[in-house]
Amino acid sequence: MEFRAYKTLRNDIDTLSNKLEEQHKNHMMCKAGCDLCCMDYSIFPVEFYSIVEALKKGEKKPVINSNNDESSCIFLNNHKCEIYEERPIICRTHGLPLLFMNEENGWELSACELNFTEFDMEEFSEENTFPQDKFNSKLFLLNKEFIAKSKLTEYSEFDLIPIKEIAKHI
Repeated sequence: MEFRAYKTLRNDIDTLSNKLEEQHKNHMMCKAGCDLCCMDYSIFPVEFYSIVEALKKGEKKPVINSNNDESSCIFLNNHKCEIYEERPIICRTHGLPLLFMNEENGWELSACELNFTEFDMEEFSEENTFPQDKFNSKLFLLNKEFIAKSKLTEYSEFDLIPIKEIAKHI
């Protein structure tokens, strides 16, 4: 399967995420060992199958943590992500100030409760936040195209797959 467009989007997200991490480094507590946000998220099929393919090709297979509670990610071992290089997009933006449209069509800001504790929230702008809706829209469209091309008829463009299901495919 072809994942070039997905990986390009992922690289664009990493570039912006790295820029924002550098810009906000004095206010972010995210570092190795912090796993407050490592949950069993559900992801689009395009991400799911891209991760599966990469993990199958990799020399080192991830260790599955069956001791984690149901809501935690099965790829989290000793506070370390087993699939860090291939982690989903949602995991690539954790901790950053995320700007998104809420249900009342107003802009809302979200950030980890450990970050930005000594920061004036009024200082956030479009230039120093992650535009979550913009990238989620691009991901949605890539997923829609992926489903059509790959003929994965068991999925609709709105279906999401729990990350833990990756373990059954690698």
